[in-house]
Amino acid sequence: MYDYTIVGAGFFGAVCAHELNKLGKKVLVIDKRGHIAGNAYTEDCNGIQMHKYGAHIFHTNDKIIWDYVNSFCEFNRFTNSPMANFKGKLYNLPFNMNTFYQLWGTITPAEAIAKIKEQKEGFVLDLNGEPSNLEEMAISLVGSDIYNILIKGYTEKQWGRKATELPSFIIKRIPVRFTFDNNYFSDKYQGIPIGGYTKLIQKMLSGVEVKLNYDYFEHKENIQQNTKKLIYTGPIDRYYDYKYGELEYRSLDFKTEKLDIENYQGCAVINFTDAETPFTRIIEHKHFDYVDTDFTLITKEYPQNWDRSKEAYYPVNNEKNMHVYKQYAKLVKQEVDVIFGGRLAEYKYYDMHQVIRSALHTIQKITALS
Repeated sequence: MYDYTIVGAGFFGAVCAHELNKLGKKVLVIDKRGHIAGNAYTEDCNGIQMHKYGAHIFHTNDKIIWDYVNSFCEFNRFTNSPMANFKGKLYNLPFNMNTFYQLWGTITPAEAIAKIKEQKEGFVLDLNGEPSNLEEMAISLVGSDIYNILIKGYTEKQWGRKATELPSFIIKRIPVRFTFDNNYFSDKYQGIPIGGYTKLIQKMLSGVEVKLNYDYFEHKENIQQNTKKLIYTGPIDRYYDYKYGELEYRSLDFKTEKLDIENYQGCAVINFTDAETPFTRIIEHKHFDYVDTDFTLITKEYPQNWDRSKEAYYPVNNEKNMHVYKQYAKLVKQEVDVIFGGRLAEYKYYDMHQVIRSALHTIQKITALS
């Protein structure tokens, strides 16, 4: 008999397992995949840590969370400085003085501010009230050039919808800096675990029983008979057998190539922001860890429509889906021996530091009730 069975060996499940194990609880972690670490899984490819499910860069302003992850393994000093490729021309991200110089030749912050203001005002005059979709919101924030060159094509590929059909809140917070600073994140702490995320999760799960290639829904009856409480991190609609309907996601297809050259693109991430290029970005994995090899690995990310046979990456948090989710959330409140957490169970996009904080908060609530 287990005190807790945890469905999912990603960050939420691993943190809960680690903390419960410290409290002397008997814990079982199961995952339908053949590996731990969820979408943060990294695979050692002859010295290069390959981010199997897309780039994962840890960043936070929360010193408690930073110290927590560093207690398991050392992090490097990786700084995320991606580039954008629009029809063969390169631009710095996030939008900063380097980007504005590349776009308009502006040299001072005052010149860049005036240029954006000119484009915003020309658009806002045609608006009746508040921006009603992503396109209107983006242009009202950063003007037409940045929107058309660096936002529109990438966003429409990512979401599989026209920008005019996407809700405005998706892009409400666009990072715009009037300094020559290419650091994508403004957080105080940033890096990647040396040896990869799989090593980090392995440390978290040390001393905990783990079963891989073990689908909760195929073994549900046996699990319920042999556990006191369940922590579930899978899709919430699947748990309730799609009682109120299916929640929508966007998925990704990854195509990885090994190239017999030392350096392919000169940085870890390049976004392709034109509509014609079918993939959204190319990741060159060795630049996450600054490793010296005579070959390199690159991965192209192709957004795609999601169905139940594909991995769910990005929740489509529009009005329709949130209405469905809220119905499931009411059922969650009625549960006594089941705890829901993580991006799929909460139908919410989480950064890694946020999901760790959420898991720690969950453990605090468990211990307060015990």
